[in-house]
Amino acid sequence: MAMRPLMLAAVLGVATLAGAHAPLAQARTYVGVDVRVAPPPPRYERVRVRPGYVWAPGHWRWDGRGYYWVGGAYVVSRPGYVYVGPRWHAYGPAWRFHPGRWERR
Repeated sequence: MAMRPLMLAAVLGVATLAGAHAPLAQARTYVGVDVRVAPPPPRYERVRVRPGYVWAPGHWRWDGRGYYWVGGAYVVSRPGYVYVGPRWHAYGPAWRFHPGRWERR
């Protein structure tokens, strides 16, 4: 009978320590999808200067059946970084999408 509370305390202690030392999750994932149909040319978007913000241009998104346009948006600027917009790259006979990202200067 006295063993049960001791075992419960040990299990809770190990569970607490395991949660405290869990590795950080990766924020960026990549799912490789090759599209055999070239994306249309980008649409023109009128951009105005907004201090403290960077324009993230719009891009074509593939939904499995065809492309649809995702309009651009302002993103809060990050000092010491440059924003690289999303783009499609030819990869052999197919196309691959690379999302927008921040790169150090």
